[in-house]
Amino acid sequence: MSKQLKYNSFLFPAIVLIAGIFFSCSNDLDQVKKITTHPDNPDETSEMLHIIYTDSGLAKVEIFARIAETYTHPKSITKFKDGLKVHFFDNQGKIESILTSKYGQIDDESGIIMVRDSVKLVNIEDQRTMETEVLYWKKGGDSIYTNKAVVITTKDMILSGVGAWTTPSFDTAQFFKPTAKIFLKE
Repeated sequence: MSKQLKYNSFLFPAIVLIAGIFFSCSNDLDQVKKITTHPDNPDETSEMLHIIYTDSGLAKVEIFARIAETYTHPKSITKFKDGLKVHFFDNQGKIESILTSKYGQIDDESGIIMVRDSVKLVNIEDQRTMETEVLYWKKGGDSIYTNKAVVITTKDMILSGVGAWTTPSFDTAQFFKPTAKIFLKE
């Protein structure tokens, strides 16, 4: 058998096999979408998220989250899972207060940010700490509030109550229903 005949007898089946592979593939995106997605899955997922919101070139809010999931249906919501940390800046660009929690959620339609589970808001300069289970903050607004039990600790006292209002800088606070005031130093 000649060398050319051996080469052709090998080449012909190889070409048929390769052609069969190429022409049998289908990229029906609707079918792929049906197979790979579930309606409860997020539209976007980010790990180690770091966002800085600015106003007129100055940092106002900085958000850190280990896992962020964005959903667009039925409502546009971003969920921060496995930890959330927020820095609030003063007009000079210095961190004024820090908000931490184990979970957070932004409703993009209303602009309401809700944080829950081991929530702590700390004013760095005054060494003031607010602890609660849920806080609400309207994105771009100047108030943070809750209707749950709250404990505020300062250098000289511990205040507790149900429901409170403060600013993102946590420079002032008001209780809706104060329950106790304990002085640590006399």
